[in-house]
Amino acid sequence: MSPVSSAPFARHIAVLILLCLGCAFAGNHIAARVAFDDGAGVLLAILTRSGGTLLALTGLVIWQRQTIRLPTASVRWQLLLGLLIATQSLFLYSAVARIPVALALLVANIFPIILALLTWGLGGPRPTARNAALMGVILIGLLLVLDIPGLLRGGANLDTQWIAGVALAFGAACAFASALWVTDHKLSQVRGSVRSMLTMLVVFCSAAIAGASDALPGALNTPATASGWLALLILMVLYGTGFITLFISIPRLDMPRNAPVMNIEPLATLVMGWLVLGQMLSAIQILGGAVVVAGIVLLTYRRA
Repeated sequence: MSPVSSAPFARHIAVLILLCLGCAFAGNHIAARVAFDDGAGVLLAILTRSGGTLLALTGLVIWQRQTIRLPTASVRWQLLLGLLIATQSLFLYSAVARIPVALALLVANIFPIILALLTWGLGGPRPTARNAALMGVILIGLLLVLDIPGLLRGGANLDTQWIAGVALAFGAACAFASALWVTDHKLSQVRGSVRSMLTMLVVFCSAAIAGASDALPGALNTPATASGWLALLILMVLYGTGFITLFISIPRLDMPRNAPVMNIEPLATLVMGWLVLGQMLSAIQILGGAVVVAGIVLLTYRRA
């Protein structure tokens, strides 16, 4: 097999690819909400997404002729990683089913703050003064996204679905930050394709076991109409394509310079949510979203 070129893409090509990937991941969440509104259960969506991605990753591992045998010390961390991603998927999709999709994504996208604090708490470097200030700015933006000023004035609606959705999105951020820490500190020596395939395997099996045990009643409900099934198919294609493309291309995307471009996802979700679902945030929430995204871009930006 001839080696695949690892020369970096020209920056405008890398940025275009990352913009497309961010939009694909945004579309995955919009499709999920369409399926949920048509009666599909959260676990069914997770099974669809993880199953399709697992098949593609398995084909990639076989094509690369990689062994899936892990060092003994890595097995428990790989299992934990899969369970964390399963938790993140369940929490985020559950949030998407309850509150506007853009709101759920903006709350979930504060994971860089949680990761920085988690790394520090577990013996890593302390956040710099610049990063601490940016974290404060992001949290202020998040207060605007959640329309806390409106809540304090009594002018915003607050119900159990809203509270549950925000809490689930925050839980998804915590689970994803923990998964990134495990990946960086405990599984960095495991080949990416194998690690990703085993992670999706754990996610799929976890969702299947939860569904079979009826731990979440109604979570395996099927869509009521063909549009719901189509949304599930689109969900699987967008997520699987985005995930595999990102994995294959990441050595050539110069991520230290270009990773902040991926923060187009919540903004794309906002536009798609308005066009497809008729969901619209208030002006103050949109302002807060811009502050959150700008803060995350600056927090994750590294000079070449």
